Amino acid sequence: MSTAAPTRLSRLLAMVPYFLARPGIRLSVAAADLGVNERQLTKDLEQLFVCGLPGYMPDDLIDIEFSSGCVHVGFTAGMDRPLRLTGAEANVLIIALRMLLDAGAVDSDAVRRAMAKIEAAVGLTLTPVAATTPASDDPVRKSIRDAVAAGRALAIRYYTPSRDEVTDRVVDPIRIQAIDSQSYLEAWCRTSGGVRLFRFDRVYSANALDEPSSPPPEAAAASEPLAGSSTLTGDLPTVRVEIDPDSLWLLEYYAAEAEVELDGEPDGPIVAVLRYGSSQWLERFLRSFGGSVRLVPGEADDVASAVASTAAAARARYR
Repeated sequence: MSTAAPTRLSRLLAMVPYFLARPGIRLSVAAADLGVNERQLTKDLEQLFVCGLPGYMPDDLIDIEFSSGCVHVGFTAGMDRPLRLTGAEANVLIIALRMLLDAGAVDSDAVRRAMAKIEAAVGLTLTPVAATTPASDDPVRKSIRDAVAAGRALAIRYYTPSRDEVTDRVVDPIRIQAIDSQSYLEAWCRTSGGVRLFRFDRVYSANALDEPSSPPPEAAAASEPLAGSSTLTGDLPTVRVEIDPDSLWLLEYYAAEAEVELDGEPDGPIVAVLRYGSSQWLERFLRSFGGSVRLVPGEADDVASAVASTAAAARARYR
């Protein structure tokens, strides 16, 4: 039974320990083991040769000798050891996973298993965050998520720090947003008569009402996700992008799926469907790849125009 070939990123991550355990192995044998041809393996080794530790001076880069037809590893740059998260790095991951749980648009069991593994791996370093950040499956948060998903109005008790008071409100949910590592309910507040953001950890209680969420049409239409935020309710919007072969690693780090089955390294660009939280994020994302990731013509024309304008302005400064 055949299995799908690993992506290039997965292959590169596995290569250093593979060759370290097989000093002097011939390229032809290694290519067969790794499921690629010798030409592709040589390209992979050339890529590894310019990877390494921050500083990226010659002594910081992975040292692999393969010009003689056999492969020898001189310096691993730490690639022979399992990745170990610092407490700060683990905390960031835990917070991000909890925000995904707040969205209610992911496999909650899978997210909880991932959180448990991270917490077990780093031990007590997560205690401060665990103590100050409410659990994402707490009843109040669940009530908010369920009301957004079902389109129901909510009765909430909310703490307003600027006035140091707790008020009872009835709100009509619009969406859930993630802003600066916090989850917010965006809703029409019937008490205030306007759209407000309610931070999850300041909602003392939330009870769905037996009536639909009905924000004024103009409020829901005018309410756009804030710059730097992600809309977490329901399915994220999608866009089709072209990805050059050297940037295919992004498929493993972002919510993107190739439209064709990848079997080894493609000869040219591939098209993938990318999920994104806001147009501002999408614009920054595309700019960061310097042209190796592009919108398919006809997709998100406003973002394409913004990226083109920014690139043109950058080129003009060099003149």
